[in-house]
Amino acid sequence: MTDIYDALVKIVGENHVSSAEEELYFYARDAGLMPAHKPDYVVAPEKTEEVQQIVKMANEMKIPIVPTGAAMSLAGLVVPLKGGIVLDMKRMRKILWVNEKARSVVVEGGTPYGLLKGYLEKEYPNLTPSLPDSPPTTTIAANLAIHGQGHLAQQHGFNSDMVSGLEIVLPNGEICKIGSCSMSPDWFSKGPPLPDLTGLFFGWLGTTGVITKVGLKLYPKKKIRDVILFVTDIVDLVPDILRKLTDTEMIENLGCTREPATFKDNCVIAIYMTGNTAEEIDFKMKMIWDSVSEFIASKDGGFMMPFPAVKAMLLEMPLKMITRTADTQKGGGLEYVGPVISLERYPELIRKTENLADKYGLSYTCMARVIDGGHSLMFGMGFTFNRADPEMINRIREALHEWAPIAFDEGAIPWKPTVDEQKMAMERMDPVTLKLMKMIKENLDPNGIMNPGNWEVK
Repeated sequence: MTDIYDALVKIVGENHVSSAEEELYFYARDAGLMPAHKPDYVVAPEKTEEVQQIVKMANEMKIPIVPTGAAMSLAGLVVPLKGGIVLDMKRMRKILWVNEKARSVVVEGGTPYGLLKGYLEKEYPNLTPSLPDSPPTTTIAANLAIHGQGHLAQQHGFNSDMVSGLEIVLPNGEICKIGSCSMSPDWFSKGPPLPDLTGLFFGWLGTTGVITKVGLKLYPKKKIRDVILFVTDIVDLVPDILRKLTDTEMIENLGCTREPATFKDNCVIAIYMTGNTAEEIDFKMKMIWDSVSEFIASKDGGFMMPFPAVKAMLLEMPLKMITRTADTQKGGGLEYVGPVISLERYPELIRKTENLADKYGLSYTCMARVIDGGHSLMFGMGFTFNRADPEMINRIREALHEWAPIAFDEGAIPWKPTVDEQKMAMERMDPVTLKLMKMIKENLDPNGIMNPGNWEVK
């Protein structure tokens, strides 16, 4: 073990390797419910070549290695289940270049969204990435690895759909470029017209390689951003309302919240619009209003204009009002689960979620975000808990264990699935699909060193 420590020190320097108990304690857990698993070492590389050397050493010695960004998944996805080395990417945070005309940026694998957002606001205020509603420390590469979504999801899909290239350190230590950057100096396409190989790394939860560079698409940042709310107390109408709204093709972001503590028995749909002039916003507002006029006429729903203070909170990017809920129990615990579903499944999943929360006596918030013009829906359910209350933690664990099969039975696909949810997913998966996943993993990582315990196909 001393030899491993010395080898890591030789690669990155003594100040960037640790086996101290207090450091290992921190990296053994996240804010969710996954029990702690202590790593043996934590190492923070500064460049791709250092990542390469660390991975090569780990592969030769068959030591588990877990790449981590800011550990914001809340699903235990970077908890080192089998010990080994935690590879903290926090020092690899350079913004390498921006192509303003092609609206793209290339960043290192540990770059947080907050850093990129601040840089663009200063240097390229007319451009923006799709920003997730998570703390600014959330890293871009980690968000992509779990198919994260941001404020442009309604228009452009998951954030992983907005990638223009990757640099990956494979489990054997080879450095691989994916997309146009594999044969061109320009990072303009993640695949087409070449084969799109990014699917070997997105959704795999760090089990197929380490992302060291990301090419990311940027989008026009309009001068004006506005939000209005549409409210209905008939949950079965929500899919139809969302479809009518997306038909307008006028909406930047579209989400639905159901929170019994604030809006009892109501679904609140937040509709975001952008434009460069007041006239453009007024035109979009009229189109949106007309699209749901039938629900207003039947008195099944209506618009609610938020007070200025509430509107200011709704327009924050990221939405701090979401992260503020994380400590409502004053115990620092938050478990956020969220499958991706087809739009029409929303009402039944809401009902079953509410029944489950009532059964276990839990407070909750349900949120949903429209993805890619309504082709799918990201459904999120958040439970907060007091880490000093074992009884509450056990209740939430039992509820979530029961909730996952309910979601699967409703046709849901788990997003950032816990280890238990991964196992449930594989039990329900087409066997040929599972065989293909196994083949890919065994060929990329024959020694099973990359984030072992996740997507372990039997």
